[in-house]
Order: sequence, then C-alpha cells, then structure tokens
Amino acid sequence: MSLTLAERIDALLPQTQCRKCGFEGCKPYAEAMAHGAADINRCPPGGQPGIAKLAGMLGVDIKPLDPSCGTEGPRLVAVINEADCIGCTKCLPPCPTDAILGASKHMHTVIPALCTGCELCVAPCPVACISMVPAQSKEWTQEDAERSRHRYQLKHQRLAKQEAEKAERLAKQKQLLAKLKPKSVTTQ
Repeated sequence: MSLTLAERIDALLPQTQCRKCGFEGCKPYAEAMAHGAADINRCPPGGQPGIAKLAGMLGVDIKPLDPSCGTEGPRLVAVINEADCIGCTKCLPPCPTDAILGASKHMHTVIPALCTGCELCVAPCPVACISMVPAQSKEWTQEDAERSRHRYQLKHQRLAKQEAEKAERLAKQKQLLAKLKPKSVTTQ
C-alpha cells in the first residue's frame, strides 16, 4: 500500500503536536501542505532541516522559517515545580502525548522521555509552576517522532472512546427518563 502525499509529508514532521504551525497538530498541517493550503516553513521544531526535507520531497525552494510561527531553538521539555503544583489538572488535557502524570488535588510530574516540548501545558497552569528547560537529549530522532505520533493517536482514541461512552450513557438516561415520565392526563 503506497502512502498518500499527506502521509509522506507527515512522516517528515517531528510529531511534537505543538500547534505552532497554526494547525491542530502535525497531521492536519501535513494535509494542508498536501492540498497547497499551507507553506513548508511553519514548523519551528523541525526548523531549517525539516524545511529542507519538505522542500526536497515537494520539489520547491527552501525558505526561512516563518517568524510568525516561532523560532527554531534547542529541544525543550516541561518541568513541574512540584512544591508549587496545586493539582488542578489543567495541564493534563493539552498534553498531546499524556506525558504528565497527576490527579486532582495531587502533585503532577512530567515524564521527560514522553514530553515533546510542545509547551501547550505552560499557559493553562494557574500557578505558573511549569517551565521549559533544555532536554538532556538534544536531538529529536525519528524514533522519538514515531513514539510521539503513536502516543498522540492513542490519546485521541481514548478520548473518542470516552466521548462515545458518555454519549451512550446520556442516551440511555434520556430513554429511561422518557419511560418514567408520566403521560400527560387530559381532562374533559
């Protein structure tokens, strides 16, 4: 089975799912590029090497990173100052790879090997206890990208399953309420 153009483009992206490109993740960005709706220079984590790979695949000129998307920099990971963490869980939903562990009213922590450095957890934190620090491993490898893509897909499958189960529960509750609701009595 041959890959679509969008799938081949997606395979070149770093899979950090950071949204800095203006899309909801690497796959939507790849699809937009495949349809000519996005340029090759919108991925700060991929930087100039990523732009060069995309240009080579698509047969277009290499161009500098679009500054409106951010700047190329060292690989970062999130770190939670555990003493300041209030356990609000606001950092959990935006993490694309479930790299943050924690529960309501309990301290949270980041699993560095799973963190993509997307920074999506920083803004929602009400106590500013999350900071981005240089990663121990400076290079983001293809293996890292594949692991990130897999974890991102697993998270979305889990969320879709939860939504389907919730919709099913609500539908059953609605049916039960309809059965229990007394029929209106008409008076003559």
